[in-house]
Amino acid sequence: MAETGLTIFDGSQLSDADVSLPPPPPDTAITGAEVLELAETRASLSLLGFVLPETLKCSALRRIGVSDTLGFRSKKLDYSDACTSLRNYISAIADELKDDPIAVTILDGGSLNMFLEDEDDFAMLAENLFTDLDVEDRGKISKDEIQSALAHMGIESGVPPVSEYPQLNDIFKKHGAAGKEELGQAQFAQLLQPVLQELADSLVMKPVVVVLRNIKLANGSKLKKLLAKERLPDDAVEKIMEEKYERNGDQSCATKIKFYLEKHGDDFGLPPSQLPEMAVLLDEIFTEVDSENGAAESDRDSLMVFRKKILEKIAEKLEASPILYDLQVSQLEEA
Repeated sequence: MAETGLTIFDGSQLSDADVSLPPPPPDTAITGAEVLELAETRASLSLLGFVLPETLKCSALRRIGVSDTLGFRSKKLDYSDACTSLRNYISAIADELKDDPIAVTILDGGSLNMFLEDEDDFAMLAENLFTDLDVEDRGKISKDEIQSALAHMGIESGVPPVSEYPQLNDIFKKHGAAGKEELGQAQFAQLLQPVLQELADSLVMKPVVVVLRNIKLANGSKLKKLLAKERLPDDAVEKIMEEKYERNGDQSCATKIKFYLEKHGDDFGLPPSQLPEMAVLLDEIFTEVDSENGAAESDRDSLMVFRKKILEKIAEKLEASPILYDLQVSQLEEA
């Protein structure tokens, strides 16, 4: 099986997680630590072995009212309370992922084996890597550049970073991919091949899930939470009123709100308006609002009503069709 590309952990994967608790021996209490460890193991299994980040676990615990983690871990629970805590904790982890989805890629050796199984593909890969690393154009590079070669390949080629897969260091040592001994291109390829093969075999046996930290998914969950709890920024309307507009004199509610959201959408959990998908979404929504309400006056009360209506429509559309985007690309576009 080749790498699965992009996978989004949005909490839905936990809908089938096992939330049952095996009966304990008679008169035996269950500690909070045992409940937490079992819940985290069950959640991880449903997430393809993904290790839950500490920040995610802490946020999920706060959702179920656990502010003193150490105290809860040492607490002794009866069977009924333990079952409830297990179920609630897994549910809270799912809710956290729904509110803040995590983009990952699953590396299982498939892409590496594709390179290794085709002699021409591997020869081209080795040649390109050697050329990139031979910055002085001497026709020689040191053995330890093998490590840089794998870093150059990156997760796009199926290679996990050492920080996520420390077993790589053992593979380098096993095949002597260290030291300053110099290698020509052919020698480099001869050393690279077994290193990649062992890495591919290791990933086939135990795939690794790598978090794509620059990828975000906007699914409307943050906006829906703000709307449901009426926690929209209190000063948003005042800021909308104060914004300077250069839209051919158009001062309608819709125009002012759209202009404001294009500049401050991040406050509402929206992706950058420069993204084509977001630009189309905003155009669709404001066309609908204009056709329904016309060019309403932009007084404070009207802005309050329009703002809520527009944000509700945005939340609905993002929930139906989430927008995935690269934070680095969007930041470059904004700059």
